[in-house]
Amino acid sequence: MINFIKKNIALIWAKNHVKGTQTFKQNAIKDQEVLLLSLIETAEKTLFGRSHQFENIKSIQDFQAQVQIADYEDLKPYIEKVKKGQRQILWTETPEYFAKTSGTTSGSKYIPISKEGMPYQVAAAQSAIFHYIAQKNNADFVGGKMIFIQGSPELEEVNGIKTGRLSGIVAHHVPSYLQKNRLPSLETNLIEDWEEKVDAIVKETEKENMTLISGIPPWLIMYFEKLIERNGKKITELFPNLQLIITGGVNYEPYRDKMNELLGKPVDTVQTFPASEGFFAFQDDYQKEGLLLLTNHGIFYEFISLEEYGKPEAKRLTLKDIELHKDYALILTTNSGLWAYSIGDVVRFISKDPYRILVSGRTKHFTSAFGEHVIAFEVEEALKATVEKFPAQITEFHLAPQVNPTSGLPYHEWFMEFEKEPADLETFRNNLDAEMRKRNTYYDDLISGKILQPLMISSLKRNAFQDYAKSEGKLGGQNKIPRLANDRKIGDFLESFKK
Repeated sequence: MINFIKKNIALIWAKNHVKGTQTFKQNAIKDQEVLLLSLIETAEKTLFGRSHQFENIKSIQDFQAQVQIADYEDLKPYIEKVKKGQRQILWTETPEYFAKTSGTTSGSKYIPISKEGMPYQVAAAQSAIFHYIAQKNNADFVGGKMIFIQGSPELEEVNGIKTGRLSGIVAHHVPSYLQKNRLPSLETNLIEDWEEKVDAIVKETEKENMTLISGIPPWLIMYFEKLIERNGKKITELFPNLQLIITGGVNYEPYRDKMNELLGKPVDTVQTFPASEGFFAFQDDYQKEGLLLLTNHGIFYEFISLEEYGKPEAKRLTLKDIELHKDYALILTTNSGLWAYSIGDVVRFISKDPYRILVSGRTKHFTSAFGEHVIAFEVEEALKATVEKFPAQITEFHLAPQVNPTSGLPYHEWFMEFEKEPADLETFRNNLDAEMRKRNTYYDDLISGKILQPLMISSLKRNAFQDYAKSEGKLGGQNKIPRLANDRKIGDFLESFKK
């Protein structure tokens, strides 16, 4: 009876919530302009606001003239002041949290999350679930156990500001109505060693009635494989009431076949687009491609065409300017004090009514050793099209240029860890190369012009990518291995795993 009541309440909440979202879906352009000017007015007296003459900004055009595109290095001097306890620097209040992320040139990054910003992270996740319930007209999963595979919720303090991984921070804000059904336990969640933690999660959940599972695909695959190894059953046999998987962090499509294999049969999936800087989008229709851009969640968006990104004269576009099926670098201004911040993600719009996106890559993760500028979306789509023609499954892959081969022309080398290798790898390779040539005209020209030879595939031993992540201290957490590189750093490590 209690579960019946919970399910019916969830259905009512969900339908009312979805009905209430129609306004922001219809008024996105106007809402965005109002939001930016509100953020400017709020932060006018901050150090950043005074330095950039916020008092003179009355329009989006004024803002773009006064505030240049920034990356973490540009904002780091301001963030260091916040870390030292100084106030009114990037935002009116001291951040409630720092989301600590691994950086490259900057070392660890400390992304501020304000008291105003944090509720939007939670609200976006709730909204994703509500949209699913309303569309499915089914909330059966609320009566079972739910697992959120995430980083440790243990937080440090930097001058009184709680600091940790985003997923660990969010763990402190899970709504009370979900706490009773939520796994894993706090004790398990606090385990730092990732493999030890997953083993503990497996033991804690394998006998439970799991109905919702959430995490990024590489974590889920590791969890599912350990469950199958211990129990000898596919996941949907072990958890027959599993209704929903919520995932984010990376594009789900390259993992879908592997996930379905482990699951035993398809399970409804909702994809999301959260980051330390904000929760940007989620799949509002679990049966259709594309993520709904959240235009009323404290974030003002700008977009720079990927071809122009990094150029001083690059044009900054807003929602009213974007074109469909074109790749844009994502630029953010947030109610946590990030101003014209380049997050490093690349998005592609597939709808304007409402605004829906695909995450198509990273501004720093591409292969262009020969001027081809191949991005993640192209390689993932080419690989998906190829795998559909062959009985093959891929666990993970990485593309690196081979500029100085021992013989012959340079080429793109694809390091692949197969779950099921195609019977004819040469035909698979030729098909993949043809699919790549369809999607990237520069690459096609380099092949046609005999500058490059067709791509090569290096098949790897099992767990090659896990071992690379371990070697970098990046197993688990919010860490993702780049699919593409412009150098051979990852490729050289993977050489020793070739079959």
